[in-house]
Amino acid sequence: MIDDILLSYIFIFVLLEMYEVQWQKATTLIGMLARMFEYYKKSIFLFLVKHPTFYFAIWFMVVNDYNIYAVSLFAIKTLDIATKIVLMKRVFIDKDISPELSLAMLTPLNKFLPYIGVVAYPPLIFLAMS
Repeated sequence: MIDDILLSYIFIFVLLEMYEVQWQKATTLIGMLARMFEYYKKSIFLFLVKHPTFYFAIWFMVVNDYNIYAVSLFAIKTLDIATKIVLMKRVFIDKDISPELSLAMLTPLNKFLPYIGVVAYPPLIFLAMS
């Protein structure tokens, strides 16, 4: 029974993560930020709603009694969203970006890079349920 639940959790998380990848995907980091900023400038709440894996991580952490792996999943998702917000603020609002960061943001991304969360996060779900 636990195996079915575990697989269900992983499947749901992967589906939610794929949704996030699809609306954020671009060929460069600046392109990804620009896509995210379109929602952010409408409302930060809209931007946050577009991250369902964050809410999954909160729920999963509570359901698993704050297991260290579940808390790690939540912490990583929180840092991910916070980093995106800080970068969007620096690039699009403050327009305070170093030449090095500007160059890095214009560098083409590997086509598999946006999918790293689909591979990186499920092991934390597995470990939390073990």
